[in-house]
Formats: sequence, C-alpha cells, structure tokens
Amino acid sequence: MLARSSSAATRTHASSREGQHQSIIIVVAFEGGFVRGDDDHRFEIQMIRRLSEENIPGLRTASFSNWQRGKAQAEILRWLDTEGNGHLSAAEKQNADVILLGHSWGGSAAVKVARHLEKWGVPVLLTVQIDSINKLWGHDCVTPANVANAVNFFQTRGLAHGCRRLWPADPGHTHVLGNYRFDYTKQPRGCRSFSWVNRHFLRTHNAMDCDDRVWSRVESDVLSEIRWVETGGNAPVEPEYSSAALSRAAETRP
Repeated sequence: MLARSSSAATRTHASSREGQHQSIIIVVAFEGGFVRGDDDHRFEIQMIRRLSEENIPGLRTASFSNWQRGKAQAEILRWLDTEGNGHLSAAEKQNADVILLGHSWGGSAAVKVARHLEKWGVPVLLTVQIDSINKLWGHDCVTPANVANAVNFFQTRGLAHGCRRLWPADPGHTHVLGNYRFDYTKQPRGCRSFSWVNRHFLRTHNAMDCDDRVWSRVESDVLSEIRWVETGGNAPVEPEYSSAALSRAAETRP
C-alpha cells in the first residue's frame, strides 16, 4: 500500500539552460548498511547499470557503499572539472546536473554529499531518499538549500524506519515532490535474492530495498530529471508514474 503523507510541490528548477554548454549529468547511488557498491542483486545498482548503457550525452553514473562518500565526492569533482585544473569554475558549476539517491545509510550519504556540494557551490537537481537512516552526525530529514527537488520514500514498521517528512533548509528554493509511505506485511519477492540476514533482520526496512514498485518510481524520477536536462531546461517529460506526475494528480483529484 502506498500513501502520500503530505502535499507535494510541482517539480522546479533554478533556470533555463538554453544557450549554455552541454551539461554534465551525474547520477550517483549509495548503498545502505554494509552492502558493497557493486552488489548486482541490488535494484539501485541494476538501475545505474541500465542508465550507463543508454546513449545519453554527458551522462556519468556510479554506485558506492555509504562509507565511500569521500570517494564519491572526488569522482564528482573529477567529472565536473572539465578544465582538469583541480578547481571548479563558475561555468563548470553552472553546467552541473547532479542526482543523488540511496537507501538507509545510503540515503544519509546522499544528503551529506549534497551538503558537501553546497560548500563547493554546486547545485543538485534531485535527491531521492529511500527509508533514509541518519548515520553519525547531521540530520538527513533536512534537505540542503542547493537541492532543487527532493523526494522521500519511507515505511513505519519495525525498529528502523526513515524520515516521514523532508524539511527544506530553504523552502523558496527546494521543492519536496512528495513523502511517500509504503506499508509491508511481508517482504516483496525481490528480497528472495538477499541474504538470510537481510531478509530477517530489520525486515520491513530492508523490504524497501527490494521492492520493484519503489525502484520503478525512483528510476522514473531520475529519468524525468535527465529528460529535463536533455530538452535544454524546458518542461520535463514526466511519465505518469513519476513522483511529480502523481503529486499533481493527487492535488487535482476531487
């Protein structure tokens, strides 16, 4: 069962990209728990690999373990540094189109990397948190001001569960597309490939990581952002099952 837990705003972006150089589109996924960043059983890694096989100009993709934030940040810097001088110019920052996502501690890592990019002056198009669990310091329920759009998927059963609501640090800049609750009485079939520990320890929390309904929505949101970039900043193409499209449908439903 899926429920929209709060009002959701229409997708927004800072400005049109007409007349600018080709953007560098970066999609980075972070794994939860103690999962390696190359575990092919994970839906997020499968999604990253599908994206990498698409012929999308300027697209860079990668997946990391949640403890590899430093490595991810260095890779993002390398991709954006088209001049190769170790520093980001104003133009390189302006041409950045960064999407960060993750489950559990991976969601926390995505938010922390977004905050690090904020210090660099790099904007983030979208953050996606899937039952995000804060790791160590910080507050992963607060979305940094450099993020244009954010979406949150969560469940409420069991000992571990994510943010029920995202709070933008700057509501005038960040739009929360929605906070979407999933309820589990049993684990989805996708969990069968997981280890016994992952299937029985924190069952409902781990269920979100193997639920194809969740990851279909996540992939739709990511593709919607990529299409917005490809159209040069014009109205994005949003599949009917994307968070932005579902949000508008919910708001207009009598």
